[in-house]
Amino acid sequence: MNRLKAILITAVVLVAQLSTAQNFSLFEAQSFALENAELIKRSELDLESAKKQIVETRAMGLPQINGEVNFQQLINLPTQVIDGALMGQPGTDLELSFGQEFNANAGASVNQLIFNGSYIIALQVSRFYTEFVATSIKKSEQDVLSNVTQAYQMAIISERNKNFVDTLVVLTENLINKQRELYNVGFITQEEVDQTEFSLLSARANLVAANTTYENALIMLKMTMAYPIDKEINLTEDLDNLLLENEVDLSGSYENNLELDILRKQVVLSEYDLKNMRMGNYPQLSAFFNHQFDAYRSEFDFFRSGGKWFDQTVWGVKLTVPIFAGGERWAKIQKAKIVVLQDELTVQEFQRSLAAQEVQIKNELKSARTNLQLQDKNVDLARRIHDNSMIMAEIGKENSIIVTQKYNQLVQAQTSYVNAMMDVFNKKLELDKLYNQLIRK
Repeated sequence: MNRLKAILITAVVLVAQLSTAQNFSLFEAQSFALENAELIKRSELDLESAKKQIVETRAMGLPQINGEVNFQQLINLPTQVIDGALMGQPGTDLELSFGQEFNANAGASVNQLIFNGSYIIALQVSRFYTEFVATSIKKSEQDVLSNVTQAYQMAIISERNKNFVDTLVVLTENLINKQRELYNVGFITQEEVDQTEFSLLSARANLVAANTTYENALIMLKMTMAYPIDKEINLTEDLDNLLLENEVDLSGSYENNLELDILRKQVVLSEYDLKNMRMGNYPQLSAFFNHQFDAYRSEFDFFRSGGKWFDQTVWGVKLTVPIFAGGERWAKIQKAKIVVLQDELTVQEFQRSLAAQEVQIKNELKSARTNLQLQDKNVDLARRIHDNSMIMAEIGKENSIIVTQKYNQLVQAQTSYVNAMMDVFNKKLELDKLYNQLIRK
């Protein structure tokens, strides 16, 4: 009764676990990652920060209004010494204290920037920088999609390989059961049975390794998707369909490469910096307005009705004209020009690199596809050889050592086929990244 209860509890737990597992196709896994990946969220926050920078920069050209209230108490009144002759007392020095012990003033000031070349450039840069950050977000999305796609493909390949090894284990178990029957009636020797048991242990060890690889692949997929590690996940994509999709070459151009786009935008930012340096030779014009009230008291009675306050109003303009800076501005301009040239050379070099990568990846993809076809045929051939060997061994007409050799041959063929599949997926993924074809429009 207790054993039955334990079985029921175990079944309920397994059903509950299965019910909480979420199904994901490759597209669904990519979409989940785009919504939850921390890398993308950080990039989006950078964009929000860039938008706030526009507001901050624009505010520099708007009126700056400040209010100010000051209060001071003179513990010792300032003393001036004057010639006594001024007061009809020649030959003596007179000590006079001026001012009141308590002073206060309150006022408001307005400052307005009229013309500043650097301010104009700053506005342009802040707007363009949002475009730069938006491109960086796309690059983050591309990186996330690439990682998710690679991890998903690795997981379903690992699952296929796990099922393959599991089938071999079952076949080997069936074979050894039949060989034991043959041994009992004297058709084969104990050595042949032992050899088959050795193959079975090897198959089980391979199955443990295959299960571990599959579980680790799922963990890596969850990591790239920003999916909870402790939650179950089911992959619904069909491996054969994915291979067929990868047979299609998407048209594209490396001119759409996101890294190239970022480098080009970096050139524009450097050009803005050069313009800003040049604006240092232009005059700057600003205006100001100030109105304040001052009060002086011998006692702290500023809030007494009838106390006198003296007002003062002033306005003006300020023009700053750069004349000579010892060559500092000229040197900064020349340095900014050099940075622009360096960035342009970087773009040219990267374009040549992309052109070379395009040819290399296409050649490697073509070779990988050819190798995959050959490995697929090789697996079919090795399977037929292994199956025939198993059939012969079941009736005692095949040596177990030969069966083991055929088993190892099949495992090697399957390993080469798995590696060939990953090679095709990876090369296609590299080409999609090169052409910026990962982000679904």
